[in-house]
Amino acid sequence: MKAVAYSIKTCEKEILIKANKKKHDITLISNRLTIDTASYSAGKDAVIVFSSDDLSAPVIQKLKELGVKYISIRSTGTDNIDLAEASRLGIKVANIPAYSPQSIAEHAITLILSLSRNIIPAHQQMLEYDFSLDNLVGTTIGNKTIGIIGCGESGRSLARILRGFGSRVIVFEPQDVKQQCDELGAEQVSYNELLSQSDIISLHLPLNDQTRHMINSESISKMKDGVMLINVSRGALFNSEDVLTALQNDKISKIGMDVYEFEHEYFFFDHSHKPISDLMLKAFIQNSRVLITPHQAFLTKEALQVIAEKTIENLDNWKEDKNTEMLASA
Repeated sequence: MKAVAYSIKTCEKEILIKANKKKHDITLISNRLTIDTASYSAGKDAVIVFSSDDLSAPVIQKLKELGVKYISIRSTGTDNIDLAEASRLGIKVANIPAYSPQSIAEHAITLILSLSRNIIPAHQQMLEYDFSLDNLVGTTIGNKTIGIIGCGESGRSLARILRGFGSRVIVFEPQDVKQQCDELGAEQVSYNELLSQSDIISLHLPLNDQTRHMINSESISKMKDGVMLINVSRGALFNSEDVLTALQNDKISKIGMDVYEFEHEYFFFDHSHKPISDLMLKAFIQNSRVLITPHQAFLTKEALQVIAEKTIENLDNWKEDKNTEMLASA
């Protein structure tokens, strides 16, 4: 099978080549898939894409014109793909249903602990040989109520980690997950209960019409004063303007975010010599109570290996005419 892989990073190139074992003719390029770069897929059976690639209806239509029959995305989330248009045009789509929920969960706990114990300000002080302590008073998490929104693989992994800290863990999930919660030492509660009771809230959800902007001025108003928010899922789960306003008003005390609502123009690329024009992103980055990372929660050797292997498996199945269908995000 002939394929072109877009948005390839140096860190994943060799892993994908080894996983392929020369079975498929794959062209690896660093370019992001857009309407302007879709032409690189001419003569290819499949495109291998990433969460930052543009797979809106016009791009998918262009891929169809160029002969593309398959889309394999190297992530679990598919919110950047117009699935209805792909289905209408007969293009099959496959994702990576789960590659390393432990990686996501460990990144969430890293953000929580770093913010709780003021690790970044402490490091900045040390670089200036300032060894004073007055500005570094932190909090423990063992005596906190931590709310997890979403009881999928990464949400459950975080709950297991938090059990070791002795935290009270509450979970919101629309489906009945009481049995899973009991096994995790957690408690399933309603959405409003989670908002009102949590000292820290961590989001572990796919982005869809039901979850978009679920953290907004209304939901924030129901939270405790001084709540900490953690988002390692998708940026648009936040209404960014509402969240930033609540941070500036001290309703939200701290934010750990590995994603940003409008990240596609910036994340995964080096802008150190290119000023960014997004004033809201700048406001988040420059706020001392925000710890923002560039969508790296998934980025472990273990996860990259699984992603590469599953990507090649998707191509194998299509080549052998097996029924490879996209699995729902969880």
